[in-house]
Amino acid sequence: MPDQNTQQVYPNSRPRQRLDVVQQVAESIVHSVNQVIIGKRNEIRLTVLGLLSQGHILIEDIPGVGKTMLAKALARSIGCSFSRIQFTPDMLPSDVTGVSLFNQQTRQFEFRPGPIMAQIVLADEINRATPKTQAALLEAMEEKQITVDGVTYALDQPFLLLATQNPIEYEGTFPLPEAQLDRFLVRIQLGYPTPHEEMLVLGAQQYEHPLAAVTQVVTVQDLLAAQNAVRQVHVADEIKQYIIALVSASRQHPDVYLGSSPRGSLALFRCAQTRAAMSGRDYVQPDDVKALAEVALAHRIIVSAAARIREVSSRSIVQDILNTTPVPGGSALR
Repeated sequence: MPDQNTQQVYPNSRPRQRLDVVQQVAESIVHSVNQVIIGKRNEIRLTVLGLLSQGHILIEDIPGVGKTMLAKALARSIGCSFSRIQFTPDMLPSDVTGVSLFNQQTRQFEFRPGPIMAQIVLADEINRATPKTQAALLEAMEEKQITVDGVTYALDQPFLLLATQNPIEYEGTFPLPEAQLDRFLVRIQLGYPTPHEEMLVLGAQQYEHPLAAVTQVVTVQDLLAAQNAVRQVHVADEIKQYIIALVSASRQHPDVYLGSSPRGSLALFRCAQTRAAMSGRDYVQPDDVKALAEVALAHRIIVSAAARIREVSSRSIVQDILNTTPVPGGSALR
């Protein structure tokens, strides 16, 4: 529990019970998914963090490291509907959102929902779809709704889009535009397992896939309550200024062509709130911001052409910004 000084610095601190809900929900989901995705607890926690922050996640990694299983295990753990969209160059926007068909018997148009009408949606190899099809996701990601033939349909809550793309194979792909990338809360990578972890994977799948044993561990109501509780975590003005300073530095960095948008500030703000709540705190510390700056900001930064020649990456730019931006102290840390 925060001490008396903390209560004075953070007068809006919320009851401990709300934080308990966030911790219980987060740890239950992480433990459940960890039975399927072995050795990637930090990446699983980032995925759950995105879910509790009501954001969307971009997983950029090679095939076969468990991206699909991560999404399926997550959906089963919270009892949500799951849908997978396998993107291809010939896919149309209506293949994602759905289509209105004329019923000869009722003499009326009927809406046939597309795969986007699920609570957990896996957009597999999203960069293989044309920009027109990719744009069909924008309204769903930002406004939690879709519009077909002038009629708007609200998406069920919670709604989480996990998109994957292969960073190695570029033939036949369409790079995600900045507007699309900006709508992802975080970008993560799973990476290869260690030899020991790969041994555990082989043993776990000898007789049946671990996914078959995954059951619902939290209710949707508990998840929604945790999402609401996260929003109550206090963020001091010094922390807000620190977030803005980091984002502003990304726009002024000499190796950057285009820096993070204000949506990046909000993403880092939300992520920091969730990390604090998952750690049992009702206030954000600078360490919460620093730990999430790379996954929340790097994909929003476009590196200049001259810097790309020198093999400068957006991740290294974020680390440079973290190293050179003063960290708030004093009351913000108490």
